[in-house]
Amino acid sequence: MSKLETKVVYNHPKQEPVGAVIWLHGLGADYNDFVPIVPELRLSESVKFVFPNAPVIPVTVNNGYHMRAWYDILNFNDLHREVDSNGIIINVEHINTLIDDLINSGIPAGKIIMAGFSQGGVISYYTALKSKYNLGGLLVLSSYLPDLSLLSVEEMQHKKELPILVCHGTQDPVVRIEYARQAIQYLQSFNLSYQWLEYPMEHSVCYDEIVAIGAWMKQIFAK
Repeated sequence: MSKLETKVVYNHPKQEPVGAVIWLHGLGADYNDFVPIVPELRLSESVKFVFPNAPVIPVTVNNGYHMRAWYDILNFNDLHREVDSNGIIINVEHINTLIDDLINSGIPAGKIIMAGFSQGGVISYYTALKSKYNLGGLLVLSSYLPDLSLLSVEEMQHKKELPILVCHGTQDPVVRIEYARQAIQYLQSFNLSYQWLEYPMEHSVCYDEIVAIGAWMKQIFAK
């Protein structure tokens, strides 16, 4: 069992789920953050949505204030971000336990999507790209890859069939779009397939983006 507290939502509660989405919130939010989006995705397939809570830790760049965070941010400016990479790996392992639990419950790895916003997107990136399973998809919203040394060439070479959707706001002042594009360039260097969508928004989610996410998920769960 995972050490993370989770909230589980079914889009069609009376039907057996054919797949699952593990959706991670951003810095300072909690597992309720993306629950309202579930019905907006308009998925006809029955899907189990798992929303984990990040642990409460002191965040260095916020003067050590305790908040829900997937890892500590030690320093950041326009050119550089320094993060606690060990904290990233620890929470990737916690998410791996959630994936194992879903598979043990009968949901195939190929029907499990990793999704996350901002810090949650970071954990989703590393979880899906490092996973021993061939997951159903990777959804990254307003996020980036802060430490490429955490990924090996071998891991990346085994993810060429992984469906990836990356969305970002062109006016994002928190995670600048240049950071997101650097992550995309890294995916390109290993010939990974992906969809890249930009929206005229800041560090948030918009309606058109939700529509695109729903359409993308339908393709995965309908296979």
